[in-house]
Amino acid sequence: MNTGEVERVDTATQILDVAERLVQVRGFNGFSYADVAAELKITKAALHYHFAGKAELGEALVVRYATRFAEALVGVEARSVDVRARLDAYADLYLDVLREQRMCLCGMMAAEYQTLPAPMQDAVVRFFDENERWLVGVLEKGRKEGTLTFAGPPNETARMIVSGLEGAMLVARPFGDITRFQSAARHLLSGLQSAPTRVPRS
Repeated sequence: MNTGEVERVDTATQILDVAERLVQVRGFNGFSYADVAAELKITKAALHYHFAGKAELGEALVVRYATRFAEALVGVEARSVDVRARLDAYADLYLDVLREQRMCLCGMMAAEYQTLPAPMQDAVVRFFDENERWLVGVLEKGRKEGTLTFAGPPNETARMIVSGLEGAMLVARPFGDITRFQSAARHLLSGLQSAPTRVPRS
């Protein structure tokens, strides 16, 4: 890769970084190319060189965010085989975003779903589908081991977890209090844990 190609990649990354933060704070419809251009001190024409339009930029944002999230889930699996620890680590991925005074990128876009271009809508749906699929694997493993208990099929519980964590982020945001999220996440996940087996006294 020559110097010019490196510079183009770096500029594209910077654009994505700024746009991601703006979406996580304001929403996708809450920022413009002019906002990104002003922050990076580049022209709007330079933005269009890397991303033809805001729809293309938005789709790239979701794809990058989903890829990073998927990589984080691989890391969660590598660190622990305990399903309860995996669920706690999953909730911590949301907590880490909230600590930066941001919201889940795809959660913000889901709130604006009807206004998004079709490719972005599809990318947002894929993000949640992939998260639910990962959670289903954890839940099935926990049920088989007897370490997790829940009623109904695991995909319904997976949807409950994603919805609960996204909602907990939204409710905690206006208070600027991450303990509200932590409390909600703890109660949500503790309801899935099987009670420890008691050894009867002789």
